[in-house]
Formats: sequence, C-alpha cells, structure tokens
Amino acid sequence: MPLTLVSNVLNSAAFGRFIIFVILLNAVTLGLETSHTIMARFGGLIVLLDKTCLTIFVVEIIAKLAVRRLAFFRSGWSVFDLIIVTLALVPGSQAISVLRALRILRVLRVISVAPSLRRVVEGFVTALPGMGSVFLLMAIIFYIGAVIATKLFADTFPQWFGTLGQSGYSLFQIMTLESWSMGIVRPVMEVYPYAWAFFIPFIMVTTFAVVNLLVGLIVNSMQDAHSAEEGVQTDAYRDDVLGRLERIEKLLAEQTKK
Repeated sequence: MPLTLVSNVLNSAAFGRFIIFVILLNAVTLGLETSHTIMARFGGLIVLLDKTCLTIFVVEIIAKLAVRRLAFFRSGWSVFDLIIVTLALVPGSQAISVLRALRILRVLRVISVAPSLRRVVEGFVTALPGMGSVFLLMAIIFYIGAVIATKLFADTFPQWFGTLGQSGYSLFQIMTLESWSMGIVRPVMEVYPYAWAFFIPFIMVTTFAVVNLLVGLIVNSMQDAHSAEEGVQTDAYRDDVLGRLERIEKLLAEQTKK
C-alpha cells in the first residue's frame, strides 16, 4: 500500500472515529477484566478483544512512524501515544501487578484523538506556570496556618494539630470543607470559643480566594488555547481562499491571452 494512501487513511475523520471506538472498547474490556465472575464466563473473548485492540494500536503507531518518520517525534501527542502503547507492551506478571494495571493508561489515548479533549489538556499545560505561583502562595499560607494552629491547639487536640504535618493535613481537610465544622472546628471551639477567628479567615482565603484564582487561570488558558486554534483554522482558510483566487486569476489571464 503506497505511503500516500496510508497517510490519507491516518488523517481521515473516519479513521479517527474508529480509533476512538477501539479506545473505548478497550476501556470496557479492561474494566471487565476486574470482575472474576465475568472473566470466568467470558475470559477468553475479553482477552481476545484486549489483544485485538492492542494490535490495532501497534499497527497505527507503526504506520505513523512509516509515514511521518522523524516528524513523528516532533509532535508531543504522537510521542504520548508511543509511550502509552509501549507501556502496554511491557510484560507484567502477578509479581509486577503495577505493570498490568498500567494497561488502563491506553484509555488516555482518547485525549490525543479527540480535539476537544486535546484543547483542554493544552490549556491545562499552558496554565502550569501560573498554577505554580498559586501553589507556592497556597504553600506559604498553609505553612503559616499550620504553625499557628500547632501553637494554639496542639496541647488540647494533638490528634489534629499535634505536629506541623498533622496541622497541615487538618487544614487541608478544612480547606476542602469536608466535615470541617462538626468534625474539627466546633469541637475546637468548645475549648477555644474564639477559634473561629482563625478558621473562618483561613477558609475565606484558601477555599474561596486562592482556589478560585486557580480555576480562573485554567479557564483563561483554555480560552487562549481555543482562540489560538481558531486563529490557525482562520489562517488556513484564508490561505486556501487566496490560493483559489490566484488560480482563478491565472486561468482568466490565460483565457484573455487566447
């Protein structure tokens, strides 16, 4: 089969939809393998489907390498697919159960195939530098809060605030609003009635301010990635239209000469 035909197949929308179907089918088979009852009845069929899906992934990667060659490694998504498929090929025994569990990573390939998911990941990656600054700010706030909480409440509530690490974990639970009131704060307030003056500002700063700032960074990055993708599509459409106009002008000029 000529490489041009293989390239056309790889770039076609139908092939993309087929790969998405195979990925989802593989996800289902990997989930079914966790059920001893289902494996006892349909284990042979499920294993066959799993191996078939993996074979399709391997053939796809080989075809992309044959068509694109070194250009294959210039695409981060292609390298991502190669790593995921390679991990799936690593033999894993019961003694190395982690390697067997890593087969589920094949489901992540749907990210590289689906444009909408790819745009979300690209936006998330773009937001990482800004997120690092937010995480650093949150770490400083948590450190200050943990030191204060340990000094204030360690003697009476050592199970929550006995050490710096325990205080940090308790404050993280409070930040997530998981059983923070009845589970931690109200028992503390029975002994220290004014403890709310510490916990309420901490929640306001971490949960409602810093976390929302983090969400805002991710949303802005996704919007920027979407705008950049639309700009590329607009430029491609403009170049296509200009190319067609040039060809039309050449044809008109040739007919005029005749």
